[in-house]
Amino acid sequence: MKELIKHTWHAPVALVIAVLVVIVAPLFDVKDTTAPAFSEGYVAEAKPKKMLPIYSVDVPEKKMSLSFDAAWGADDTDTLLKILNDNDVLATFFLCGTWVDKFPEDVRKIAAAGHDIANHGNKHAHGNKLSLEQNKKEIQDCHDKIKAVTGIEANLFRPPYGEYNNTVLTAAQELNYYTIQWDVDSHDWMAKGVDHEIKRVLNHKNLQNGSIVLFHNDAKHTPQTLEPIIKGLKEKGYELVPISQLIYKDNFEIDHTGRQKNKP
Repeated sequence: MKELIKHTWHAPVALVIAVLVVIVAPLFDVKDTTAPAFSEGYVAEAKPKKMLPIYSVDVPEKKMSLSFDAAWGADDTDTLLKILNDNDVLATFFLCGTWVDKFPEDVRKIAAAGHDIANHGNKHAHGNKLSLEQNKKEIQDCHDKIKAVTGIEANLFRPPYGEYNNTVLTAAQELNYYTIQWDVDSHDWMAKGVDHEIKRVLNHKNLQNGSIVLFHNDAKHTPQTLEPIIKGLKEKGYELVPISQLIYKDNFEIDHTGRQKNKP
């Protein structure tokens, strides 16, 4: 009799529990913890692709460019221009807006000699710390100053300190600028000596067709190293042209090393 009562009591309880499981479980929408992380219908948020400036240019000819950043002094302007002129070389000068303010006559001399006049930002600011609009203002303010002094609509930009991120590059792009870095650094800003700088450029591992060399217009040894470097590069068979004549203006891509290539 006891066994009958026992089974009679537990049967309804089991039935009630089973019914509750069927009704309640869907409300909690229990997931299978063994399911793959990317289940059907789920799309992961993609990271923005890292943008790159032009470090060098993939060209078939043995030509390359010399570039000078001008942000501080101007004592060597006449000397550098004479060396370039005597060696029949046109280069690219990246000028800060504040430099244009201080040395408008030097800016005119550089432009009159036929060299590229390019943009190095207005106040030599750290672009990575600025918003998109602040970066655009830095570029545009320098652009306006260059135009006011020379009438030139610059379209080559080098970020101060060589510092950039997607925001900096987007700002330049939206203002129709090509952002230019370098693949051969003369290290003139380190002032390690004339021989060191000459050998560094002429024997640089990156030296190739389409290279861009970085100098500064007021570095200690550049007036002494520039001519030997020019002669050495010419002896290697390189033609030295301004960056505006080196880069592709459209139908191009930039690979993971920053080398600009013409699309087939």
